[in-house]
Amino acid sequence: MEENIEGESKVSKRPSKVLLTVAGVAVAICIGVLLFFLPLFTGEAHADTIIRIPRSASDSTVSDSVSRYLGEDYASRLMKAAKLQGADFSTRHGAYLIPEGTSPMKAARILAKGAQEPVKITINGFRALGNLAARLERRLDFSAEDFLEAATDEERLKKYGLTPDQALSLFIDDSYQVYWSGTPEDLIKKVGAHYNDVWNEQRLKKAADLNLTPAEVMTICSIVDEETNKLDEKGTVGRLYINRLQKGMKLQADPTVRYAFGDFTIKRVTGKHLQVESPYNTYRVQGLPPGPIRTSSVATIDAVLDSSPHDYLYMCAKEDFSGYHNFAVTYDEHLENARRYQRALDEMGIK
Repeated sequence: MEENIEGESKVSKRPSKVLLTVAGVAVAICIGVLLFFLPLFTGEAHADTIIRIPRSASDSTVSDSVSRYLGEDYASRLMKAAKLQGADFSTRHGAYLIPEGTSPMKAARILAKGAQEPVKITINGFRALGNLAARLERRLDFSAEDFLEAATDEERLKKYGLTPDQALSLFIDDSYQVYWSGTPEDLIKKVGAHYNDVWNEQRLKKAADLNLTPAEVMTICSIVDEETNKLDEKGTVGRLYINRLQKGMKLQADPTVRYAFGDFTIKRVTGKHLQVESPYNTYRVQGLPPGPIRTSSVATIDAVLDSSPHDYLYMCAKEDFSGYHNFAVTYDEHLENARRYQRALDEMGIK
């Protein structure tokens, strides 16, 4: 009886060793898997970060970009996670937001399959299409040259009732959400839709009642915005220029002279400035210049369209340098206002 018991005991001990070996291997595998996968879920992005993936990007390009903003260790973990997910970055041209606290695994999923993060483009008081193009080139993934070509395309502008000289009118001051990977045509379509929304039936009628086209209103608004930053004065200034147009008088707007010179730092427009040969010099040419001298806003458009009728034909900056203007009906009144302003300039030593 004792021999049987011992025999059974010896036999029962053998599978225990096998189980221990198997269990040990399993634990080792689990530990290895844990050591591999845990860093992919535990690392965190230290800040909200936009990662831009260029066209036909390679894995190394994406890794370098992530490393630049979130560090080499985070980039290494992200790329391991991306490989597990079968990410193909060559097809992911765009800009993607990795929020603060995001794990490498989730970040890889965002870059591999997530939606792009829109870029906010703010247009405010750009004085030339070239200046706007340079700014857009720094913010979006297309060149200034490509933008200028698209923005001055005659057939495209016809849809909005504009000519290439009037192209700046299309870019009404506002903020626009666009994709970094978008084309110049995409951006123009976006701002063009806003332009059409602004120029609804009500505003079109108001412009027609003034015997003006939307493009002409935009040009007047651009001059108004250069003349004054006082919203409560913009309507008066706009109506003054409309009065001059209706009477067949030259606009004689100083901002158009500065535009013709390409120098908006000129503080005192003098006789030598007035002689510049340019279609934008409204001291020499009749009517409106070929196009706007800056981008303008909906607030200015409404101020001009809703301006109350008056008889003013002349304006001059106030001698107190408040930013407001003295308005006059007659040239004699205007001369007196101008003399006071000139004396103030002399006293300040402004040439």
